Amino acid sequence: MRLLPLLILRLMGVVLLCLALAIGCLIYDAHRSIESDVSATAARVNSQLQGLYWHRLLLRNGMEGGNLMPLPEWKSVSTQSIISPGVCVTFAPPGSDQQTLCSQVEVLGPPAPQWFATAYLGLLGRHEAIAQPLSLRDATAGVVATSAEPDAALRRAWREVSTVVKISAMMAGGIAILAAFIVGHALLPARAIIDALRRLEEGQLALRLTRFRSTEFNHIANAVNRLAATLFQTHSERLALTNRLFQVQEDERRALARDLHDEFGQALTATSALATLIESGAPADRPDIAKDARSIAKAQSHMMDALRSTLVRLRSQSIEEVGLEASLRQLINDFNAQSNTGTVFKLQMSGSIADLHKRIAVDLYRIVQECLTNASKHGRPTEVSVRLEHVMDRAPHVSLTVEDNGGGDVSKVRTSSGHGILGIRERLAGLGGALSIGNAPRGLRILAIVPVGPPAAFA
Repeated sequence: MRLLPLLILRLMGVVLLCLALAIGCLIYDAHRSIESDVSATAARVNSQLQGLYWHRLLLRNGMEGGNLMPLPEWKSVSTQSIISPGVCVTFAPPGSDQQTLCSQVEVLGPPAPQWFATAYLGLLGRHEAIAQPLSLRDATAGVVATSAEPDAALRRAWREVSTVVKISAMMAGGIAILAAFIVGHALLPARAIIDALRRLEEGQLALRLTRFRSTEFNHIANAVNRLAATLFQTHSERLALTNRLFQVQEDERRALARDLHDEFGQALTATSALATLIESGAPADRPDIAKDARSIAKAQSHMMDALRSTLVRLRSQSIEEVGLEASLRQLINDFNAQSNTGTVFKLQMSGSIADLHKRIAVDLYRIVQECLTNASKHGRPTEVSVRLEHVMDRAPHVSLTVEDNGGGDVSKVRTSSGHGILGIRERLAGLGGALSIGNAPRGLRILAIVPVGPPAAFA
């Protein structure tokens, strides 16, 4: 999961937790406030009824017959006005039925849903009634009971909770939007760092990150810059070593080709002449000698063909002597002559091929040679086409395309661990070029792009 949505979800989790705690506090406060209202109402009503009691006592001079009690009309507007909303007062004067006076509960808010009522009553329970005697001296004066309507606390709690939830929902939405903007803006350096790492992966080792406002991101940027500098130095050293190895390889190939030509070539030529001499001088009664001489000559011819083929693969000094164009034509002619499967090798060139630097020419020659060898070994094409183009525009480069119609799996070639493709990639890396392998209409297409710089760049 991406960091920004993860941070927003965690922030919303914290907001919901705080909201749940706030709702719990509101419910508990509503519960306690109802208790406070009941207690305050009990005190006020008891005081009111005691006043009526003593007023009646004074009017009757305390001597008239009958019980001393408040007036029956205690359920008056004045009594109603001192009862808090949602509170009921119950009083049973001696000799009279129990009477109850309740204040309006609708002013506390709309009715609460059943699930809320169940949860509320399950957690906090119902409120206890407060019962007080009207007179401590006269037990017959009656008892005043003050209690909260069951629906009162639910209405008050639900009103406060629903209001807070609505406000909190709007605040949570605003917090989410602002947090997304602020956190997203704060994480912008992370995107730049990820993009820089991706470009480093693509080979842009000269990339460097600028400073950020955040100290933490600056530490990461410095680490990325140090990594890029190390990779650049390592890559430069590897390219220099690779180029040196290829140069040593070419020198060794030329030396080996010269030794093979001078030593084995002369020995095989002498062997052929000696076999011819033996065959011509064999006695007429010894046909086996002539036959052995012809076998020697045949073996010598086979070895000479193998030597020529080896020299073709080893020698590159012809590029310095006759140039890349003539060397490639000779290479194509040799492959056509040595093809045992009827494969036709074609060559097409355009641009100033002769102006290419010697090192580029040698590497292109070796790349073409390796591509033709791979096409012959790993497929059965009937045609292999080589196209070499020297493009002189704003970005001068050489484009080499080798295409065959022998089928093949592109994914296997791209991930091949063989030395052929690896050698091609290393040669192109040493030249600052790039290699791409794709599908042709009926086979594979290998495309190599080599930038062409001034000759001093390859010195």
